[in-house]
Amino acid sequence: MKIYSNPLNRWTALLGIGCFISLVFTSCLKTKNDYTPPPLAYVTFFQASPGEQPLDLYFNSNKVNQTPLNYGDGIDYFQAYPGLRTVNLYHTGGTSLVYSDTITLKPNIAYSLFMVNTASNPGILLVNDSISRPSSGMATVRFINVSPDAPAVDLAVKDSAAFVSNKAFKGFSSFIPKIAGKTYTFEVRRHGTNTVLTTLSGVTLNSGLVYTIWLHGLANTAIPEEQLMASIVTNAYY
Repeated sequence: MKIYSNPLNRWTALLGIGCFISLVFTSCLKTKNDYTPPPLAYVTFFQASPGEQPLDLYFNSNKVNQTPLNYGDGIDYFQAYPGLRTVNLYHTGGTSLVYSDTITLKPNIAYSLFMVNTASNPGILLVNDSISRPSSGMATVRFINVSPDAPAVDLAVKDSAAFVSNKAFKGFSSFIPKIAGKTYTFEVRRHGTNTVLTTLSGVTLNSGLVYTIWLHGLANTAIPEEQLMASIVTNAYY
């Protein structure tokens, strides 16, 4: 298993959300010309559809990504106008529309957008990133299940009871506090059992950071790169 690192390694993610936090606060400031920038929404994207060819992401007619989005790739938080937006996903470098749908964004809100399901039946999932500052000496962790064929699952620290329970496909938890400064092994278990479906090892949670663990891939496949796995990204730091 791996810590999510392409192209968002932990430190790149920190830089991006640092900019996001700054933009949220500075969006309330007037310039010397008394111009108040319009409030924006902030969106991060993950390509979580196994078997899909490289993609380009467009919001309405505006291309978002700079490099092709392969399965497992993501884009750091970017600005988007609030209101009704059309999400268009094309095969990279072409005009073949893979999927299109509309989402509604609110100003000064951060979101995680996932391409989900399989290449034969693509879809998207939009999740509100209700980010708040962790308590002193703590980090917070959220869990999202974007595996289309995995059973309902629980998330636990190894040798401990589950702290997230019964999340089926597209299910997600709130951000849950965990003690920072420790290195964890997280287990994704079949709901209500001790059967471990995949493991995320060697994860050090840092104080003041906000994380998402996401389960992706397929439970029933012989293709190694598409098999069930858990990854972690950093949403914010304080």
